Amino acid sequence: MGLLSNRVNRESLKPGDHIYSWRAAYIYAHHGIYVGDDRVIHFTRRGQEVGTGTVLDVLLVSSGPARSFVPCATCIPVEEGNGVLSSCLNCFLAGGVLYRFEYAVSPALFLAKARGGTCTLATSDSDDLVVHRAKYLLDNGFGCYNVFKNNCEDFAIYCKTGLLVVDQRTMGQSGQAVSIIGGPLAAVLSTPLRLVTTNVYGMAATAVGVYCASRYAADIGMRKDVMKIAVEDLTQRLATGLIQVVEPQILPAMAPGSHLLTDR
Repeated sequence: MGLLSNRVNRESLKPGDHIYSWRAAYIYAHHGIYVGDDRVIHFTRRGQEVGTGTVLDVLLVSSGPARSFVPCATCIPVEEGNGVLSSCLNCFLAGGVLYRFEYAVSPALFLAKARGGTCTLATSDSDDLVVHRAKYLLDNGFGCYNVFKNNCEDFAIYCKTGLLVVDQRTMGQSGQAVSIIGGPLAAVLSTPLRLVTTNVYGMAATAVGVYCASRYAADIGMRKDVMKIAVEDLTQRLATGLIQVVEPQILPAMAPGSHLLTDR
């Protein structure tokens, strides 16, 4: 496994693997669960790989893959639905490189990663259970897409572990979302420590330390605000409103399409 990511070939894939592919300029990666027969189940925002409902979408969409105008012979056209899709491996990769997300890595290797969204300290469940969760959610949905709280990586991590963050007011289990927030947050949190050292290298080392510590504490394998939820129970909670999708009123600071997922 490399320090940046774990590139693999197609022949090494097996059903139940959590795979991903970086998009243009490595701005983000799209994640999914390989279920065999050249198929990948993944979570989207009504067919779009990413989306926040804000001006940030201009940057994210521009970094996304160029879609072919020729329909894929094996993939079902994207329609309005629950956001969970089944695609062939080629359509999922969209010309990108194939990587495998790693589970149960050592703390040393986790901290050595320069960026989140490639591995976790958490342990994966059996491959059969992972595939079952992915296929069940394909039919029943995974709630409302939120780029910071409930995205494609959150979906894949749930399929692999059955773990969900209980307090939906906090960040989801996505490592790349934590990295996006963690970088600027580390700089802010380390600012008071400028009194300890005025050396630019010391300040940089402090910021990196705070960033690594925040990633470690936020990993799904270390957090205390998670619980194991059976996939049938999850979808039942969504259907009955125990886990409820709230469409907030549009305010000047909130663009259309923004969502909040709450747990009653």
